[in-house]
Amino acid sequence: MAEPQTERLHALDAVRGMALIAGIVFHATASFLLRPNGVPVWVISDNHPSLALGVVFHVLHIFRMATFFLIAGFFAHMSFHKRGAVGFIRERAKRIALPLLVGWPLVFAAIVAVVIWAAIAAAHGRPLPPPPKSPGLPSFPLTHLWFLYVLLWLYAVTLVARTILVRLDRGGALLRLADRLTAWLAQSSAGLLVLALPTAVALLATPAWAPWFGVPTPDSSLIPNLAACAAFFSAFAFGWMIHRQAGLLAAWRRRWPLNLALALAFTAIELAISGLAPSIATPGLGWTKLALAVTYPVATWAWTFAVIGLALRFLSGHSPARRYVADASYWLYLIHLPIVLALQELVSGLDWPWPAKLALIQGVALPLMFASYQLLVRHSFIGAILNGPRESRRAANRATPAPSTAEPEAI
Repeated sequence: MAEPQTERLHALDAVRGMALIAGIVFHATASFLLRPNGVPVWVISDNHPSLALGVVFHVLHIFRMATFFLIAGFFAHMSFHKRGAVGFIRERAKRIALPLLVGWPLVFAAIVAVVIWAAIAAAHGRPLPPPPKSPGLPSFPLTHLWFLYVLLWLYAVTLVARTILVRLDRGGALLRLADRLTAWLAQSSAGLLVLALPTAVALLATPAWAPWFGVPTPDSSLIPNLAACAAFFSAFAFGWMIHRQAGLLAAWRRRWPLNLALALAFTAIELAISGLAPSIATPGLGWTKLALAVTYPVATWAWTFAVIGLALRFLSGHSPARRYVADASYWLYLIHLPIVLALQELVSGLDWPWPAKLALIQGVALPLMFASYQLLVRHSFIGAILNGPRESRRAANRATPAPSTAEPEAI
């Protein structure tokens, strides 16, 4: 299969980078969440909470990771057919498994240090309570690096499923049917509801689901929860299938106003039901839970299609600045959490309005992290591991053949 190198890939690269940057903003807002029933939902609670930032937190959580995993599936299919199975596994091990194995102990130690500092500051000289006992495996504090762990699961499941499909569908009938279904899902508004069904069913099957916090983050166990599996595998698999018919991206480019309107509408509906303020309520099986279990994932898919469509419409040309941010975003996301936590702790007790505090957190964290990328990563072996050799990326940037809409023959 020929790799469909087109200008449109610059837009998808930008979306992937923006999804990771959005994660940094997402975590920066977490200390400003209102306490539901007086219960803190983040390790650090600011003395100037904000309802507005709570809504920002909520909306970003709706789509940022689903969008990331869809783009990851798209590029995974591209890489698989460019490199072959062995080359794909080797490359993913280097770019995903290695950063997880090496980065997790360092990041976790830094997070623990900040948490201990915050606990000492909050204790005001009183003795600290004993740390909670570890529940043992499969519980595991993956922290924000859970996305790397889940990606490894997705790669493994996809490769096994592909191997089975190739052996069972030698005539290609199932694959042609899947391609037709993919095309319909990508181009029809009704497809949003169909794509949302796996996540909706999984959320309904989650007894302790707190709807305001959306899909439960699989950051504390080596076995991802059911809702996260449904939401993120469906996004990844759909991205994998979309790459087989890259011409379908044109539909998202054309339909971005409609998808954005649907995203805003379904977000407004689910917020009207769940409320603007954070809530840890877990409704029993009934109409409220059913309505939220449907509207939330529909909003997720509508936002994902709208964000990608907007990027395809306005960011499809090559931009050195956007490419730089896209390249840096992986490193920034890997290292950001202890830095953000430390800055949140520094400002949490100040008698400043929340906009000033958030501006300080972001205004210090982002330049500091970009500087570390430029000085320590971009031209080093770390950059080669995270983003690939720079020479090949420059060559790819120079290659801008006409977009290809031909259907590839390989799965």
